[in-house]
Amino acid sequence: MSVLRPGTPGATRTCPHCKTRILESANVCPSCRHHLRFDPDAVESARKRSVPLRVQGTIRPTEGDNALEYSVVLTIRNADGEEIDRQVMGVGALFAGEERSFTLEVEATEVTGYRAGRGRGRH
Repeated sequence: MSVLRPGTPGATRTCPHCKTRILESANVCPSCRHHLRFDPDAVESARKRSVPLRVQGTIRPTEGDNALEYSVVLTIRNADGEEIDRQVMGVGALFAGEERSFTLEVEATEVTGYRAGRGRGRH
């Protein structure tokens, strides 16, 4: 869980459905997409949401009898290049004629009002 106090930007909680660590402010879990609470300002919240980074790619093994094993690793670094988080998101193998497509999306939501102040802890 987060070292930030509840109510501050970046504070986290666990999704009750899939047990993924998510932002405390999330109305919908970005992992399992279950609704977590009613948002009377859903239209306003959606307007503040953006996707400042989206990367897509596809891999295919070269033709032949060999398999291609892969690991999807996500690393997050701060402005100083220090590693904040690193996770293996998935692993697998591909054989001739198969392919896998990957999409990395960073969803961001503008935080305003009293919650916009910097809390204590890791950023």
